Amino acid sequence: MNSISPNLNIMIKACEKASKVIIRDFGEVENLQVAKKGPRDFVTKTDKRVEEILIQELTRSKKHYSFLTEESGIIENNDKNKTWIIDPIDGTTNFLHGIPHFSISIALKIDNELKSAIIHDPIKNEMFFADKDNGAYFNNQRIRVSKRNLLEDCLFGTNIPGIKSTDLNVRCLGSAALDLAYVSSGRLDGFFQNNLNIWDVAAGILIIEEAGGKINNFRDDKISNINLRASSTNIYSKMMENLDNF
Repeated sequence: MNSISPNLNIMIKACEKASKVIIRDFGEVENLQVAKKGPRDFVTKTDKRVEEILIQELTRSKKHYSFLTEESGIIENNDKNKTWIIDPIDGTTNFLHGIPHFSISIALKIDNELKSAIIHDPIKNEMFFADKDNGAYFNNQRIRVSKRNLLEDCLFGTNIPGIKSTDLNVRCLGSAALDLAYVSSGRLDGFFQNNLNIWDVAAGILIIEEAGGKINNFRDDKISNINLRASSTNIYSKMMENLDNF
């Protein structure tokens, strides 16, 4: 494995610390399923607490970097051209229902270019990460997108509207960030979903590109209402032909 950047090393350590809270709280969610109030308020607090830890850990090393997060929105610091983009728990509905499929997602954008990214699944202890021009990795092993050429052999990640709009073989797994991580490692062959937020997809975009995949063009200054398409270069055109009405 190539050496990783200092920024990515900081991101990994922040994820490892925040994941301890997620794992602990996820163990409590099952007990709350039968409670009268239910687990929703508890999960909201976990989401915010995880974000606080990530912000604290990243700020400790990079005091002047700015933030764009799901819970807090834009936090401008002295260095406005260096921004951490954070989704503390991508897949909160899964978390809420005790389904062990969700992730922490962090990307670093410098001068409007994604430079480092990580998607961490704390329950499975799986970490997907990349630095710009340095390749993509899964738990320290180099990864590449799928080599499949035939659509009938391929599997795609999407959401419920996506399932209704295509005849492709699809799965709705409930975490866009993990879907993109799975595309980068060849578990999924492609991904398509509309109306996403930048914190859902920023990390996955860089990891897929560094794994040799292709992402559709969209305005890189958009924060919300992002329509994303991603796959290997082998099937990208074929996938797009099947998504004319989506």
